[in-house]
Amino acid sequence: MLGASRRSLCAGAAARRHAAAFAVSGDAAAASSSSSPLAPAPAPPRSVTNSEPGVSRLGGKRLLSVLAAPKLNVGESLPSLKLRENALVGRRYESSAAAVDSSDAPPAEKFEYQAEVNRLMDLIVHSLYSNKEVFLRELVSNASDALDKLRYLSVTDPDLLKDGPELDIRIQTDKDNGIITITDSGIGMTRQELVDSLGTIASSGTAKFLKTLKESQEANVDSNLIGQFGVGFYSAFLVSDKVAVSTKSPKSEKQYVWEAEAESNSYTIREEKDPEKLIPRGTRLTLYLKRDDKGFAHPERIQKLLKNYSQFVSFPIYTWQEKGFTKEVEVDEDPAEVKTEDDGETKKEVKKKTKTVVEKYWDWELTNETQPIWLRTPKEVSTEEYNEFYKKTFNEYLDPLASSHFTTEGEVEFRSILYVPATKKEDITDRKTKNIRLYVKRVFISDDFDGELFPRYLSFVKGVVDSNDLPLNVSREILQESRIVRIMRKRLVRKAFDMILGISCSENRDEYEAFWENYGKFLKLGCMEDKENHKRIAPLLRFFSSQSNEELISLDEYVENMKPEQKSIYYIAGDSLSSAKNTPFLEKLNEMDYEVLLLIDPMDEVSLTNLNSYKDKSFVDISKEDLDLGNKNEEREKELKQEYSQTCDWIKKRLGERVARVDVSNRLSSSPCVLVAAKFGWSANMERLMRAQSIGDTSSLDFMRSRKVFEINPEHEIIKRLNSACRSNPDDPEALKAIDILFETSMISSGFTPDNPTDLSGKIYDMMSTAMAGKWASQPQPAQPSQQPAAPSSPEPEPLEAEVVEPVEAGQQK
Repeated sequence: MLGASRRSLCAGAAARRHAAAFAVSGDAAAASSSSSPLAPAPAPPRSVTNSEPGVSRLGGKRLLSVLAAPKLNVGESLPSLKLRENALVGRRYESSAAAVDSSDAPPAEKFEYQAEVNRLMDLIVHSLYSNKEVFLRELVSNASDALDKLRYLSVTDPDLLKDGPELDIRIQTDKDNGIITITDSGIGMTRQELVDSLGTIASSGTAKFLKTLKESQEANVDSNLIGQFGVGFYSAFLVSDKVAVSTKSPKSEKQYVWEAEAESNSYTIREEKDPEKLIPRGTRLTLYLKRDDKGFAHPERIQKLLKNYSQFVSFPIYTWQEKGFTKEVEVDEDPAEVKTEDDGETKKEVKKKTKTVVEKYWDWELTNETQPIWLRTPKEVSTEEYNEFYKKTFNEYLDPLASSHFTTEGEVEFRSILYVPATKKEDITDRKTKNIRLYVKRVFISDDFDGELFPRYLSFVKGVVDSNDLPLNVSREILQESRIVRIMRKRLVRKAFDMILGISCSENRDEYEAFWENYGKFLKLGCMEDKENHKRIAPLLRFFSSQSNEELISLDEYVENMKPEQKSIYYIAGDSLSSAKNTPFLEKLNEMDYEVLLLIDPMDEVSLTNLNSYKDKSFVDISKEDLDLGNKNEEREKELKQEYSQTCDWIKKRLGERVARVDVSNRLSSSPCVLVAAKFGWSANMERLMRAQSIGDTSSLDFMRSRKVFEINPEHEIIKRLNSACRSNPDDPEALKAIDILFETSMISSGFTPDNPTDLSGKIYDMMSTAMAGKWASQPQPAQPSQQPAAPSSPEPEPLEAEVVEPVEAGQQK
């Protein structure tokens, strides 16, 4: 949509930048140090040539970076240097170079932006990017692109590397002044390329380069170019008041500087004449940060952003960091009196003591040490390496249950590593996760997705995806509309299912049980949301069954155990495993030794009804009408229906609109009756769940509450007695009351909720009272004699001894 800036050519420079110093042949003499407070930084330690550290030969020239420090003697170690903080000196030495007075430099030429550029910059600064941190990602990617282009072109033109074979990116900061400098040793730009790439829109250097490759039929070579990034360079103005680009192309003898300010509608280009700022090849981009954004100039902040966004860039990225080393130094103690042995005189001697101190110095530090394992062949990566990458990338402490490393080619190319975590952290209701990290040519783009790369029910899968076909400035809107993303999503989902299937096929059954406990609900949700992948989800489902001894079984195991004459997969839904196992609907199927799936999770029934069938076997709810068990005796059924037709009509008349009809049942053996749901209505379990979820008025759910079918068991004694009552005395109140109690108790045993539980309990109490009448009655108790003392007739004179008196009835005397 927006124009493209040339990615390969967007690394910057400034006058106060620490620059790399160069020397010609080994006989070149060192010049005196510059006093500039910001001078170039040293290159990382390389092989030692001719006893000179940091020298790399190419042709007759050497590329050398030196520290702003006293002259370093040959063989002196780096920690022995005492460097001033932030003090670096860079020089460029050439035998043919003469001192140039900067006052003789030609004036800068002023250019006007295209009108589109002004609008673009306004969009970038105010609305395009919501996160300012992406500026570093964009600019580092541009530098990587420039290095990639140079590496590819140098295959056919080795002279392009004559000024130095090192291909790297260096980032230096000045936190006091708010300056960031990004330098690459890539292809660089000519003066005209500066005008075309940084002053116009829709003129991407990378896009032109790829077009040239295709025209020359060399596009099949993997050049690892990041692609057309559009507005990548202009993201520098998100955080900068001013940007300077100093660049030197191998095709040009001159170095040019492009400068522009954020609020300006023009830019300038001039030739670089200052010998202290000349570079042999590449681009140096300098950002003069805004007041509110100077925090980006801290070395620690830069290093953190690089590890997050550019950790897997294929070229080394060095940052200028403060370091320290410890050493022992001597410390003078107070003079102490020591007695000598010769003359006995005391003398004062000074004892010396050492202490440990930390010496500070600045040096380059490699930031992107970790190489992406997804670029390696899966055979070369061990399980320990996969697990270590997973733990480090996603901050986990347990090894994953499984991993899948794959590369897709053809219409869309991308590499990916997927993992199944050992424990669940996300809830099934969470729509946004940060489990998938999207990279474009090893540059981190985002981990904030909402179903673009994975459906919601697979949101627990973690991994990285590295695409070669997406633009760097990809947004949520682009992901939602991109055909490439739709193809990627389909292949990622397929690989995720293969990975989960591998866990289910493991010899260790406990592994999949742990997976199912954590993520079973996610797969059940997939049955509802993803019809296209039903065939992949169904083998992964697990349920209890009437013959599984409280162990979960798969649908494959169920089908394998089916009877030869069995045509369907039977199931019953309940609120608990105990209630499902003891439901009256199972009676006849247990006698026939048919296995029945017991669905006790609220999502189970919805999942199976969405699947419809598995391996040409339809799912049948045994709690609904018209159950065909394949054991029909048509003559016997006809006789029973004729015998009980009058009784069925009698019961239907009593129950009225509470049931649709009354039938003779073929699914009962020990229960007198059962209440069956209509074929296309809610089951008892589903009706209970929907009633619990409804808010406010439940009348809107009435259309799905099917009218029930009351089935009676003609072999049960209660039904036989009611059949006799129907023929002899159909108006008997006790018989009618028995019908009401039968119906309401069958509602409970069938999983429904009675409309009036209090009324039912009252009827049961009355029936119990009638049944218990005359039993356990109270027996008459024998009369207990009164123990009231008899009144004495007269006082006894002088009793001689105690006398035993027998008890007598009241009014009698002994």
